[in-house]
Amino acid sequence: MTAGFVLLGASLQVQAALPKPYISGFTPTSGPVGTVVTVSGVRFSEVNKAWVGTRPATFSVINSTTIRLTVPTGAVTATIKVANPQFSSGSTAKFTVTATPPPPPPPTPPPVSVAPVDEHLVIDQFGYRPNDPKVAVIRNPQTGYDSNRRFTAGANYRVVRSTDNVAVFSGTPTVWNNGAIDPLAGDSGWWFDFSSVTTAGSYYILDADRQVRSPTFRIAQTVYRDALKASLRMYYYQRSGLAKVTPYAEACWTDGAAFLGTNQDSQARDVTDQANSAKVRDLRGGWFDAGDTNKYVTYAVSPVHQLLAAYEENPAVFTDDFSIPESGNGVPDVVDEVKWEVDWLKRMQNPDGSALLKVGQITIHAATPPSSDLQPRYYVPACTSSTIAVAGMFAHASLVYARFPALATEAADLKARAIAAYDRYVATPTKQTACDSQTVLFGDADLPVADQDNLQTVAAVYLYALTSDAKYHDRVKSSYRAMRPYNDIGWSRYLPEQGGALLHYTTLPNADATLKSTIRNDKLNDARNGYQVYGVNPNDDLYRAFLHSPQYHWGSNMVRGNYGNANREVAAYGIAVTDVAPYNARALDTLHYFHGVNPFQMVYLSNVNRLGPTHSLNTVYHEWFHDGDPKWDDVRSSSCGPAPGYIPAGPNAGAGYDVPSYLTPPTGQPAQKSFLEWNNVNERSYVITEPGIYYQSAYVKLVSSFAQ
Repeated sequence: MTAGFVLLGASLQVQAALPKPYISGFTPTSGPVGTVVTVSGVRFSEVNKAWVGTRPATFSVINSTTIRLTVPTGAVTATIKVANPQFSSGSTAKFTVTATPPPPPPPTPPPVSVAPVDEHLVIDQFGYRPNDPKVAVIRNPQTGYDSNRRFTAGANYRVVRSTDNVAVFSGTPTVWNNGAIDPLAGDSGWWFDFSSVTTAGSYYILDADRQVRSPTFRIAQTVYRDALKASLRMYYYQRSGLAKVTPYAEACWTDGAAFLGTNQDSQARDVTDQANSAKVRDLRGGWFDAGDTNKYVTYAVSPVHQLLAAYEENPAVFTDDFSIPESGNGVPDVVDEVKWEVDWLKRMQNPDGSALLKVGQITIHAATPPSSDLQPRYYVPACTSSTIAVAGMFAHASLVYARFPALATEAADLKARAIAAYDRYVATPTKQTACDSQTVLFGDADLPVADQDNLQTVAAVYLYALTSDAKYHDRVKSSYRAMRPYNDIGWSRYLPEQGGALLHYTTLPNADATLKSTIRNDKLNDARNGYQVYGVNPNDDLYRAFLHSPQYHWGSNMVRGNYGNANREVAAYGIAVTDVAPYNARALDTLHYFHGVNPFQMVYLSNVNRLGPTHSLNTVYHEWFHDGDPKWDDVRSSSCGPAPGYIPAGPNAGAGYDVPSYLTPPTGQPAQKSFLEWNNVNERSYVITEPGIYYQSAYVKLVSSFAQ
């Protein structure tokens, strides 16, 4: 037939036939969904449908011999078909549908030019864990020694990968507190939040408009591990009576055993009866207290309890590989380090349970290194303050030692010693507050009666844990409200062993349920009240680690560290706040302050640049690392500088009472800027840069909460 026909109503109408389309081929012959296929053939002018297999495809008729169609979603390998209103036709060959390729990666931004490090961009120079908040501070000095070094942040900030200088994140910094000047820092500034950057690597913050950058930092889960090791190893370098030898001491800081010579610690004499050879005692061992080499029982209370508590709260981070002589013995090195001190405390205890007060020199004579100091050493006889101090330390150590079979005998011995000391203290009706004439230099080791009585309650907590004896429990129940957490804000910012003991009590299976609930609720209320100690309070501090103005005293770094620890306690002891994140963030921000987020863009640990920081503390006040010494004085001017990891006393707003006024800083400054990296005994630098085993323990406990 050359014509078709249809019947419409009663009429027969003839319709012209359409030519049948014919497919001769197509290109390409394969591709994923979305591929545009050019189909060749003849008689395509009237085509109005197309398929790949059974899936309809969109298409365009180019001319009578060419059609372009798009491979539809859901198509599989099959022939291609086309049709007009009367006829259809298919290809002989099949179109092969391949997998859809992944989308192309975003274009790689061009590398940025390397910019100089600028003092105004401050970050944690060790770095950040991947999922933690991350905020850089951009500082604009307004008052203080650097007020002429103003800075205005640009609008374009980037996080740049330091290995190839490629930007991975960009944004605009936000003005802090509506442009206000932080009165404690003397600076205004901006915050740049880059918390979304979580990929492990090495980075820096770039002000693209000003073409300046921050120091480098790392993002890694284990980013604080080196800081923990260096800070705990400070106690190894502080050991008295032990030769510092490689591989435990780095080559720069080897030394012979100090104070084991004639009439020294192994033959110490009673300072109140110096000629009496019958009173000579072997009092070797223990830690140098601070920048001086004396040893104080009462000054050991906070570091011993804090290091033990740090282990109890985060045992996994305290491994057996901190490169001290006991490493590898199956006992965590933090416990071994505490044992070095506790073994000395045992030598300080008398058979009747009482304890000597301190050991040291009676004349000012700094010797570098300590092993070269040959002057005689003396002890101060027993005192009620040192007696009750060792009771608590022995009991707490006994609890921890008992976890390790190798220390079982030691644990039992310490338990007996703790009971003897406690009983001796209780049996002494008049507590002594003037045992230390300070003939043995330097600090006054006496304690007020109230502090001694609170140490009795601390000891009672741990003795109750050891013995379940009701007399210790009765002491805790009757006296806990006299302790520091109930007479201060912040729970553990001062005398942290007291707040720590109360929280430890709440973990005991034999704790009184009502008292346990009361203590936990009181800690909860302390946290909820805030007092500018707890949580993230954005307008309190440009540098995100607020410390109250009166706390910028000698040893402010200890208090700052304990602000962080007070926040960590909320999470560590499961205090029933709605969300622990703000408390963890405040503790982290405190750690960041130690690591460089401060007005000096300085890490408050000595000589740790080899671990990553750009600017760590260059010098400390210490008899070993003596002023002017060509080997140990200062990283900038001596061959070695001080040993790594020492925490200094910190900013001291009252330095003007001790330090010459011509030194600005530290004098005449906003509180946070009342600091200077210098070591000069004649200028009394010890009120700023002297380390202490109690400053150190506050930091070690804080960093251990986040080290992995």
